[in-house]
Amino acid sequence: MTAHPFDNIRNFSIVAHIDHGKSTLADRLIQYCGGLTEREMVEQVLDNMDIERERGITIKAQTVRLAYKAKDGKTYVLNLMDTPGHVDFAYEVSRSLAACEGSLLVVDASQGVEAQTLANVYQALDAGHEIVPVLNKVDLPAAEPDRIKTQIEEVIGLDAQHAVPISAKTGLNIDQVLEAIVTRLPPPKGDEKAPLKAMLVDSWYDAYLGVVVLVRVIDGVLKKGTAITMMGTSAQYHVDRIGVFSPKMTDIAQLGPGEVGFITAQIKQVSDTRVGDTITETKRECAEALPGFKPAQPVVFCGLFPVDAAQFEDLRAAMGKLRLNDASFSFEMETSAALGFGFRCGFLGLLHLEIIQERLSREFNLDLIATAPSVIYQLRLTDGTEIDLHNPADMPDVMKIEEIAEPWIRATIMTPDEYLGGVLKLCQDRRGEQVDLNYVGTRAMVTYDLPLNEVVFDFYDRLKSISKGYASFDYHITEYRPGDLVKMSILVNAEPVDALSMLVHRTRAEMRGRAMCEKLKDLIPQHLFQIPIQAAIGGKIIARETIRALRKDVTAKCYGGDISRKRKLLDKQKEGKKRMRQFGKVEIPQEAFIAALKMDS
Repeated sequence: MTAHPFDNIRNFSIVAHIDHGKSTLADRLIQYCGGLTEREMVEQVLDNMDIERERGITIKAQTVRLAYKAKDGKTYVLNLMDTPGHVDFAYEVSRSLAACEGSLLVVDASQGVEAQTLANVYQALDAGHEIVPVLNKVDLPAAEPDRIKTQIEEVIGLDAQHAVPISAKTGLNIDQVLEAIVTRLPPPKGDEKAPLKAMLVDSWYDAYLGVVVLVRVIDGVLKKGTAITMMGTSAQYHVDRIGVFSPKMTDIAQLGPGEVGFITAQIKQVSDTRVGDTITETKRECAEALPGFKPAQPVVFCGLFPVDAAQFEDLRAAMGKLRLNDASFSFEMETSAALGFGFRCGFLGLLHLEIIQERLSREFNLDLIATAPSVIYQLRLTDGTEIDLHNPADMPDVMKIEEIAEPWIRATIMTPDEYLGGVLKLCQDRRGEQVDLNYVGTRAMVTYDLPLNEVVFDFYDRLKSISKGYASFDYHITEYRPGDLVKMSILVNAEPVDALSMLVHRTRAEMRGRAMCEKLKDLIPQHLFQIPIQAAIGGKIIARETIRALRKDVTAKCYGGDISRKRKLLDKQKEGKKRMRQFGKVEIPQEAFIAALKMDS
């Protein structure tokens, strides 16, 4: 049997829970293979966004091509994909896995298997990957490699006896990881003579090159000057540059089967390059497109409005640009009485929402207000029609609604034993239903069904604070269930504030309403007249706070003398206040909105 030219290619990704050392391991591999000189080496080479560096998390999956001379004397080409560990970016992970044949599973030798480790491993197994377990941080005093090996076998069901013990920070045993990649992961398969078939893994906008497209060639050869067609959008282009990241952009002549690289083709619209699309040759198209990825379903919605209405067009342009390199972010226009023009945006989760907001304000210098995050509800109306409700302010009349269904999730929480009580109480408070509870060593693994509505507010933050940061949490949406949900409006001086209305469960409405009113009472400045703040469900007021009026002392200049003189002045003031309250407008400052939306029970 002749050796295929791509027997010495290995495509692999690194999967792990947050902070178990994926990006640091990637740094060491790049360094060991001489991808960068010592001078160019920085910490977390592949995390090139400012936010990624500051928060120490990976958001965008990145690729690198390395050359490695193995002990058997052959030189191998390694294509490495560094993936995010956060549940909100699971979509990025699924894309990277689709372009690889194997994965390195990195597990922290002191913390062991976490919720996200499980989620990412199952994704890799679904993609048909061969998996090599790697135990990181074995140089720490708290490391227990043998216990963790057993844990990997018990929880995930992978044989971990040959797991490679490493320290990505000091570079211990990195050569063993490279040998394991070469010997234990399979080479890609493909047919050079077949018509071109390549998968579009990612695309982003570069100010100089236009749209840069990351591709993984399955069959055929991709050369410079080839006329290509995107099968999903039927857009046609001529390839004018082909290259690989090593991690610097390096031009090459062609990409063969199993190789990963980038192309540019003077593409102006990123909307033409849909992630997961199949690229083929215009003259000889391949028979059928690749299955692609299922499009990311936004889970959390929130309105984003510019603080200064004049920035609306800038915001629209900025969102268009962000959308280019984050396909899972969606938006549409909306208007609000309190906030003016803005956009209703869909996100994969709260961290995703926070990152997008931060990128908008940072990369495009925009000041934004976000409304309370909400989820999609399904309404069945009395006339039999079904509608999706994204924004509580658009809710139809209660008399027309037959039932409201809300999304439920299946959450897996792993926590050290001593915090279990607090975690269970938190889930119960959030209307959760316990499905399962078992132990893996000293850690409890709890499975709960929870309404997503209760999770999007601040569940993750509360979970972290209850468990001092040790609990890990992963979820997926399971179904829609009808619930007793009501729309709670907030009235300020008897005027409803649409940006603050929300759908809540009837049992928690009063608590939420009271908390909201108390909060607003501290946030809205005093006016010259008294302001009532009320929370209402329909016509029924469920909570109220009053902001006292500022009052000028009108009787200061009367000393002694007749009481009726003072009375006259006070009555005159009282009349004025009454009139003022009737016509007075209450200005709610931006900070009050933002703080009121950061609701914590």
